[in-house]
Amino acid sequence: MALTDADVQKQIKHMMAFIEQEANEKAEEIDAKAEEEFNIEKGRLVQQQRLKIMEFYERKEKQIELQKKIQSSNLLNQARLKVLRARDDHIQTILAEARRRLGAVTQDPQRYENLMRNLILEGLYNLLEPVVILKARKQDLGLVQNLAQECAALYQQHSGKDCKIVVDTQDFLGAETSGGIVMQNGTGKIRMRSTLETRLENIARENLPQVRAALFGTNPNRKFND
Repeated sequence: MALTDADVQKQIKHMMAFIEQEANEKAEEIDAKAEEEFNIEKGRLVQQQRLKIMEFYERKEKQIELQKKIQSSNLLNQARLKVLRARDDHIQTILAEARRRLGAVTQDPQRYENLMRNLILEGLYNLLEPVVILKARKQDLGLVQNLAQECAALYQQHSGKDCKIVVDTQDFLGAETSGGIVMQNGTGKIRMRSTLETRLENIARENLPQVRAALFGTNPNRKFND
């Protein structure tokens, strides 16, 4: 049975409507897929940027924390240095006061004579020379001249060796010296300084750890005491 023009037009409209519906559905499907992919990509980018921002601020926090530690360490070191300088200044003040009081030793004639005798004998035993030149302060010249023969005899008695002590009567120790002697062998190549200032410096250097401990207490960070 032949189709009329109206039937053909009707079928064409029906097919166009079907095609249009399929096209719309396909377009909606594509839009939905595109929206989904867009949201996924947007989420990925947002997460990526969020991680970058978090890493950036983590680095900043670590840098700030490191700067704080460095600053704290610097301040602590500066404080420690100030304490050490203050302690050293205190020790130097004590040593200066000890030097100032050295002259008091010479005010006791008997005590000073015994000290000078021991210094001369110590020098003889250390030098072990047949000829020793002895130098002292000008005001101690008479004292060392009187002690020279006695000390030479004591040295010979205990060591079995002879020693000639020559007291220098031309060149004396400086006015800044509180007392004591300087001894040297006959050629002047070996010299031993035993002034009161030198002995004080030697004692202070050898006993500095004990002095520090007595003044400021034991250092808890010190591992060795010798």
